[in-house]
Amino acid sequence: MQRYFIPPGQMTEYEAVVTGDDAHHIANVMRARVGDKLILSDGIGREVLAEIAELGKNRVVARVVETLPMAAEPAVNVTIAQSLPKGDKMETVIQKGTEIGAVRFLPFLSERTVVQYDERKEAKRLDRWRKIAKEAAEQAHRNRVPAVEAPIGWNELLQTAAKTDASFLCYEKEDVRTLRQAVRDALAARSGGAGGMNVMFIIGPEGGFSEREAAEALAAGCVPVKLGSRILRTETAGMVALACFLYETGEMGG
Repeated sequence: MQRYFIPPGQMTEYEAVVTGDDAHHIANVMRARVGDKLILSDGIGREVLAEIAELGKNRVVARVVETLPMAAEPAVNVTIAQSLPKGDKMETVIQKGTEIGAVRFLPFLSERTVVQYDERKEAKRLDRWRKIAKEAAEQAHRNRVPAVEAPIGWNELLQTAAKTDASFLCYEKEDVRTLRQAVRDALAARSGGAGGMNVMFIIGPEGGFSEREAAEALAAGCVPVKLGSRILRTETAGMVALACFLYETGEMGG
């Protein structure tokens, strides 16, 4: 059954309205008919089974049949902070990270970031990233669309990391502390368990973090960890870290 996210203001107790590209997709791509059923979510706490009552060119009205349980979201909130990678790799990070269970993506600029940041093009690229997150969330049957934020600088990133319950710097030069041990230590230190925990994984660019950045992250309270004995590509590291963390917290069969 097709799933769509709609703005909260377009869903009432008895009715939901789908507009724009999603309405076009329902009517012209899926060739839906009055009486067909859809799953609609407002992305913040309500998901319903709805039956199409009206079909228009750019507007679909559906009658709420049943409120569905919200059971697809992890109990922990994981942010993937990704140094801007080359090409379309950020799209891969967002798509796959959304499927696995990240709740936020935070691109940032670091010392060895190769991408030439162009603020004039940023709005268009950010819109595309957010569309990818929405489509991946629908495909993965998520109850919410992860937030995709505009790129920030290194210092601002460290300030953001300091506000989390735990932030892990995925650092290829870390020789001792494994991600598994660091996660278990963080969970053991949290008396209330993993539920509601806010965690950040900080992923470096193609050239990795500089020693200065690693030292600054450590001073800001981030925990440097290694992801095994193999060097992972920048677009792979976040997926591995996220999956391992969710496994350790019991969200992926752990």
